Amino acid sequence: MDIQKELIAEFDREVALTRKVLAAIPEDVDFSWKPHPKSYSIGGLAGHVAEIPGEWALQTLTTDKLVWSPESSKPYVAESKADLLERFDKESAKSKAALAALDFAKWDDNWKMVAGDQTWIDDTRYRVFRDWVLNHGIHHRAQLGVDLRLLNAKVPGVYGPSADEM
Repeated sequence: MDIQKELIAEFDREVALTRKVLAAIPEDVDFSWKPHPKSYSIGGLAGHVAEIPGEWALQTLTTDKLVWSPESSKPYVAESKADLLERFDKESAKSKAALAALDFAKWDDNWKMVAGDQTWIDDTRYRVFRDWVLNHGIHHRAQLGVDLRLLNAKVPGVYGPSADEM
């Protein structure tokens, strides 16, 4: 099995499914809406969902370390659906190109995320890509689906039809 080829195919599938969910956000949504005070706003969650296969994946694939600080790491908060989809398409395409170009031997390299003197992630690039790009993106995409339901928007099917498609 060609692991690199399989990861590219999986990335493509998940990006397409994520775009489908992002595209389901109503045009007139209030991007500051939150389902709960401790939750992301829908603009913050949608921005995070868009960043994962974009900037987050690109950092994982092209650097060995991410130094996080509140000053340098401002999350993207979507303010319009058009901007959100444009950014998602552009950044996920850059990540796919980096994924396709990655030397197979680099999957075993160490990758870290640090914040000050704390290490938040310390694992192989492969594990970081699998856990913090693919799985993390799926997790937050599912949260976005719940928000869509709470907003009475149609929820698209992801791994099969949704209740709105049956």
